[in-house]
Formats: sequence, structure tokens, C-alpha cells
Amino acid sequence: MEESQSRMALLIDRAIGWFISGLRELGIMTQFGISSVQALFRKPFRYLEIVRHMEFVGNQSVFIISLTGLFTGLALSLQVYLGFKIVNMTTMVGPLVGIAITRELGPVLTGLIVAARAGGAMTARLSTMRVNEQIDALDVMGVDTRNYLVAPRILATVLCMPLLTAVFDFAAMLGAWFLVTKIVDLDEAIFWDRVQSMVKFRDINEGMVKSAVFGLFFSIICTYRGFFASGGAKGVGEATNRGVVTSMVMIIILDYFLMNLIRFFYMIVGITA
Repeated sequence: MEESQSRMALLIDRAIGWFISGLRELGIMTQFGISSVQALFRKPFRYLEIVRHMEFVGNQSVFIISLTGLFTGLALSLQVYLGFKIVNMTTMVGPLVGIAITRELGPVLTGLIVAARAGGAMTARLSTMRVNEQIDALDVMGVDTRNYLVAPRILATVLCMPLLTAVFDFAAMLGAWFLVTKIVDLDEAIFWDRVQSMVKFRDINEGMVKSAVFGLFFSIICTYRGFFASGGAKGVGEATNRGVVTSMVMIIILDYFLMNLIRFFYMIVGITA
């Protein structure tokens, strides 16, 4: 009995310790993100760095985003078609796929893909610079490392995420159109008429806002993990893994809360969601 109580007390102590440690790290990460965003407004303004990182985050992600969006649209529209065919509502395949893509799947899948590709690369690059003492050397030379290394990456990610989400939405709807009108042979005019009448600009805007917030959070998480990495090559791998995993989990969690916040905003301004 005493042994079981001591084990329970030990588990409780460990859980409390993990919770306090997590809160402490969350506070440090939040402070890091705020100071990094503030660094955007300090001279010198790193325009070339921002453009260079936009090319890496945005342009180099277009192909994989387009391919993923295309096959997501194909797979989703097929499953929706098979379900609606049972109740003879196949004309609703287009609008349902459009709303699901623009509101949820577009921003979430784009965030997950870019977090894995670009976010992981950010963490690996910064953590390598940290363990090789390159960041320390920049500090010694008087360079504002957050202004030079972190802030341009954050801004580039926030700017590129809505654009990549738009690419994903377009590719997904193209896939849905192809399957519905060319493979299962539904009427193309009805497909587009239903989509235009039921998919609103606010659905697209909701996805754009979500993707920008996702980009802000995962870029801060990944740069934070890389900026404070330690432990040589092993530390680089651990920082990259933790940065990508934490970013993906955060995107899923944020999606739920952002969805509810946007619904609450619509209710306040009198918009029917």
C-alpha cells in the first residue's frame, strides 16, 4: 500500500514538473516570438533576406502544394460523390468539397506541409549555425541576430502561407472538377453553378487568415528551436524533430480555436457562417 502511494506521489511530482517546465518554455518561446516580430521594425530592414526566404518558403513549395492539393481534391470529391450518390444528391459534391477545402483542408494541409518542409529546414539551418558558434560570432560582431536571422524568416512565412493556401485551393478544386465532370460524368455547368452559389468569399478569407496565423506560429516555433539548439549534431537532429512535431501539433490545435473565434466574430458582426 505504501509502495503504491509512493509511486503515485512520484508520478504526480513528475507530472507537475513537466507542466511547470512546459509553461516556462512556453513563456520563453512567447517572449522570443514577440522580440523577433519587434525586430522587423528595427533598422536595418532586411529586404533582400525577406525576398530570399520568400523564394525558399513560397516558390520552392509550390510544386508539392499543387500536387497534394490536386490529389486531395480527387480523393475527397470521390468519397463525397459515393456518399451523396446513395441519397441522390450528387449535385452537392462541388460546393461541399469547395467549403471543406477553403475553410479547413486547404490551410491545415498547407500548414502541415510547409511546416515539415520549410520549418524543418529553418530549424536545421539555425541549429547548425548555433552549434558551430556562427550565431555567437555574429553577436560578437554586433549584428542583431534576431533582426538578421529570425525576423525575415517569420515575415516571409506569414506572407507566403496565404498564397500557398490559394494554390492548394485552386489545385484541389481543379481535381474535384476533373473527377466530377470527366470521370463520373456529372454536368459541368451545374457543378460550377453550385460552387459559385454556395462557396462564399468569406470561406476563402477564413482559410487565408488561418494560414497566415499558422505560418506565424510555426515559424516562431521552428526558429526558436533552432536558435537555442545545443549538443552538436545530435542536438541539431533533436531540435529539428521537436520543431516540426511541435509545429504540426500546434497547427491542429490552433485550427480548432481559430474556427471558433471566426464563428464568434461572424456572430458579432451579424454574418451567417
